[in-house]
Amino acid sequence: MSRNIYLNGEIVPEAQAKISVFDHGFLYGDGIFEGIRAYNGRVFMLDQHIKRLYQSAKTIMLDIPLTKKEMEAAILKTIRANELSDAYIRVVVSRGEGDLGLDPRKCLEPTVVIIASAIQLYPEELYKTGLKLVTVPTRR
Repeated sequence: MSRNIYLNGEIVPEAQAKISVFDHGFLYGDGIFEGIRAYNGRVFMLDQHIKRLYQSAKTIMLDIPLTKKEMEAAILKTIRANELSDAYIRVVVSRGEGDLGLDPRKCLEPTVVIIASAIQLYPEELYKTGLKLVTVPTRR
């Protein structure tokens, strides 16, 4: 099943979700991301994830082109577009497209990507048969 991806304000099929090879997130890793989980249709600690995303952006002087409320709405819209109840959500904001140089001022518009996907942590068989564990007394 093909996923629907949020890309710069639009929900697009994953095959159409493309960014420039000159995006500084791709060229230099200049961006931020947040990994989020949804359980039973509810996004876990969404407000805290969004606060952390915006704090990370502030730290690297990256202006996210959405308000926090708009980001929340975009995340929920992406989950709905994929008809998910339990999901892993990846929010990525990069500096955006620039040139081959390092000057971030040449990146005029950040790139915002939100991916929501069903998640299965273990093979289906383990959900039926269980998993063997070993525990140790060491506290971490």
